[in-house]
Amino acid sequence: MAPARETQSSKRPRSRRNAPPKTVDEYIARVPDSARGMLEKLRATIRAVVPKDATEVISYRMAAFKTRRILVWYAAFSDHCSLFPGAAMIEQFKNELKSFRTSKGTIQFTLDKPLPAALIKEIVQARLAAAKD
Repeated sequence: MAPARETQSSKRPRSRRNAPPKTVDEYIARVPDSARGMLEKLRATIRAVVPKDATEVISYRMAAFKTRRILVWYAAFSDHCSLFPGAAMIEQFKNELKSFRTSKGTIQFTLDKPLPAALIKEIVQARLAAAKD
């Protein structure tokens, strides 16, 4: 019986582009130009609300802000940026989020509309308050 043949993918080292980013700056650098500006605005909006000692980390291959635990994740996709504040925040702000696509724990912001910075700040502040409990 012939030995098992190695597949092409098992021989190739993982490309740097497919390796998970190690830092938030590396994550953002990989985002397509079309979404990078909005993602940077989202990052700055969150940064304006979180405590000064909050750190930025990569978690689940996405950017996140963390104190003792992850407060919120944020990410860019081909046609939108997303904020992941958790299901409780989506429920708490469901009336304010009616004009956005949401799922159990995600809010999507399309690239063709301005980022709702004031609403994002409110959501992150509420998430911070909930994290203290």
